[in-house]
Amino acid sequence: MPSAVDWAVAQRVAVRVAGREPFSESYHSDSLESDFVELTEQAEALVAAETGLVSLAGPARARVTDRAGWINANVASFQRLLRPILEKISSRLTDSALTPVAQKLAGAEVGVVLGWMSTRVLGQYDLLIIEEESPLDQDLVYYVGPNVLSLEKQFAFPPREFRLWLALHEVTHRAQFTGIEWMRPYFLDLVTQTLDSVEPDPKRFLAVLGRLAEARRTGANPLADGGIMALVASDAQREVLDRVSGLMSLLEGHGDITMDRAGAGLVPSAERFSRVLRQRRESAQGLARLLQQLIGLEAKMNQYAQGERFIRAVEDVGGPSLLATAWESPDRLPTLQEIRDPASWIARVAPALAG
Repeated sequence: MPSAVDWAVAQRVAVRVAGREPFSESYHSDSLESDFVELTEQAEALVAAETGLVSLAGPARARVTDRAGWINANVASFQRLLRPILEKISSRLTDSALTPVAQKLAGAEVGVVLGWMSTRVLGQYDLLIIEEESPLDQDLVYYVGPNVLSLEKQFAFPPREFRLWLALHEVTHRAQFTGIEWMRPYFLDLVTQTLDSVEPDPKRFLAVLGRLAEARRTGANPLADGGIMALVASDAQREVLDRVSGLMSLLEGHGDITMDRAGAGLVPSAERFSRVLRQRRESAQGLARLLQQLIGLEAKMNQYAQGERFIRAVEDVGGPSLLATAWESPDRLPTLQEIRDPASWIARVAPALAG
């Protein structure tokens, strides 16, 4: 069966779009590997002490990479993640002369997105399990060295402090997915449900284009709540997407709050780091801003704020012990609506706790 995406083209385009960061050849890059190995280990201990979440998968492993290395890792992840929908599309491909052109065009589109993302990402915990890869290349905490160095130089960030701050955030996400036994399979099942239910429907895409055009005339932003996926989703898919959004809001908010608390006293510049990165995201214009909206990155940024507000509201009522009930089972997780209205989640889980 022919693939709907030419992944070799995607990889080549992504590397070209990524370009080369001047600091990638800096002598300062020599300290990145040893620093992140040490600081990832320190961050893991701090996060465990703050949250009580201890990874069931063993110690975290840091890997410093360049943009091309990050792209290679994520091409593999994209192939695994998008397999259900790509198999459906591939089954409809014909052997016409235009099929290779369509495959290369799809590869180029994926490559542009990955290439642009590689210039922005600083760290990433890769939670996907890819059957075809070596265990040594999985369950890694990635740091994109050139991007880290660039920010440190551009804004005069104290390197060790900034690197610990990044490590705290990524290790918190790893603790969530490997310290809560059911979290990884539950999250991946939600993603699979979403992709399995996708039916390539040209009419739906045409309707989306019409909505985008109308929104442009009225000044609304239909991409704000989840990117293109939220627009093309059916009612059933939107229900699953809302569950994904609710979960990610909780995890992202928890990640930010844990990062601040676990690093208290060790990362005195944390507020400045956060402010600079927020301004960096908000300053994107033109094609960069459109890409952020299409892939749902702006919605992700909203998740941070909503998740933090939810956590603080819950802790104001019942402290960390009440929040900890969200990690007990999937049915205790807040929905997206409950994230936005914490009192409704508290009202739902509190009677069960009392009983």
